[in-house]
Amino acid sequence: MSFFSNLIRYSTIKSLSSSSSSSFALKTNPNFLFTSLFYFSTDAAHHKSPPPPPTQYAGLGPTTPKDKPRVVILGSGWAGCRLMKGIDTQYYDVVCVSPRNHMVFTPLLASTCVGTLEFRSVAEPIARIQPAISREPNSYFFLANCTGVDAPNHVVQCETVTDGSKTMDPWKFDLSYDKLVIALGADASTFGIQGVKEHATFLREVHHAQEIRRKLLLNLMLSDVPGVTEEEKSRLLHCVVVGGGPTGVEFSGELSDFIMRDVRQRYAHVKNYIHVTLIEANEILSSFDDRLRRYATKQLTKSGVRLVRGIVKDVQPQKLILSDGSEVPYGLLVWSTGVGPSPLVKSMDLPKSPGGRIGIDEWLRVPSVQDVFAIGDCSGFLESTGKQVLPALAQVAERQGKYLAGLLNRIGKSGGGYANSGKDIDFGDQFVYKHLGSMATIGSYKALVDLRQSKEAKGLSLTGFTSWFIWRSAYLTRVVSWRNRLYVGINWATTFLFGRDISRI
Repeated sequence: MSFFSNLIRYSTIKSLSSSSSSSFALKTNPNFLFTSLFYFSTDAAHHKSPPPPPTQYAGLGPTTPKDKPRVVILGSGWAGCRLMKGIDTQYYDVVCVSPRNHMVFTPLLASTCVGTLEFRSVAEPIARIQPAISREPNSYFFLANCTGVDAPNHVVQCETVTDGSKTMDPWKFDLSYDKLVIALGADASTFGIQGVKEHATFLREVHHAQEIRRKLLLNLMLSDVPGVTEEEKSRLLHCVVVGGGPTGVEFSGELSDFIMRDVRQRYAHVKNYIHVTLIEANEILSSFDDRLRRYATKQLTKSGVRLVRGIVKDVQPQKLILSDGSEVPYGLLVWSTGVGPSPLVKSMDLPKSPGGRIGIDEWLRVPSVQDVFAIGDCSGFLESTGKQVLPALAQVAERQGKYLAGLLNRIGKSGGGYANSGKDIDFGDQFVYKHLGSMATIGSYKALVDLRQSKEAKGLSLTGFTSWFIWRSAYLTRVVSWRNRLYVGINWATTFLFGRDISRI
């Protein structure tokens, strides 16, 4: 009977309101229909008003003594992922915040641009690196960006990542932490040159490599269309790389290999138009031995790469202008001139090391705040430590992540995992970095191996096919999982037997 009573009541209410007012109410109040249908409920007589709409998710609050301490890791690069791999989930709940849900094996990223490797071969999902994120009830991965850190209150502000204007609005939430590890990496340096961000492509993420590959293949196909002028064809097929560091040199080498072994066979009509120019302000591979630099210069020139020493002054949609006034037209522009602190790192109210990175002490702590650590490209030793800021290299970040995982495990085992509880714990040995050497491939089955611990030190240096074999063997063993090692090995074998995949997908 209660149902019929409420139905009669609803009919009476509806008859008293006009259709126009109902339409207006529905437009101005999204909950109007929900409110109206609520009167059909048999429980309506016991409520004076409908329940409020659901509230926005607020985040993760502070841990309690019944919970495990929570370590929040900002970033999923070399440093953050090595930390997640080594941290003991017996002592901590792990929460990772990053705008990507995978780690990129950056030394092999250049190979994906020309089809030597497939993109998934260099991407390792976070859940495989630290399974607790997908299994443990209080460990999470959040696809979000950090927008700020409230160190005194042990809170991180975050905002979800969206994909275009047709998706949901960014969702803001807070995360309380017991231990915070900032591993945000760095941004590509543009030196304030106008037009770089608008017209150049960086080579730091998988989507960058995808963009380069699609544009390269598009230009190859467009240049073969009837009616395209000789001048336009030369511009479309001119690939310009700015930056003579390992990334720029390796990409130039991969590109020259692609041109010599695949383009000349499959794009016979335009094979004489495509060429590569590498622009560097000083010497290429400046951290390598002089003999290795000369060898790299000789081999790159021999494989068709034009080396230009100059400084880029301006970047326009179809050409760049050097400091001497000369113009360089391009169809594809790849920017690889090093890295610098991101805007978020610059904005954080934390001590800074020379160069603008987050300042750390010998144990990778941010000394001015409690329970905050920083590792990877976003961090650097404070001047008070007497140590030099380490280079932005993958092996530096990986070594720091491994060290900090061991340090946090000792802290957790000693009962200092909770916020403000690790002050009296002995942190043990300080972090010491020893350089294991540098490697770079230059195409044509040749590479450079420099095993010196510093630029001034003496050590073994190799070139040629032997170095190329060492380069491939070393990186194959350093790939994170056996799954990706299998992928990389199969991709290399397939490319050797059948050539590179030139499908534009």
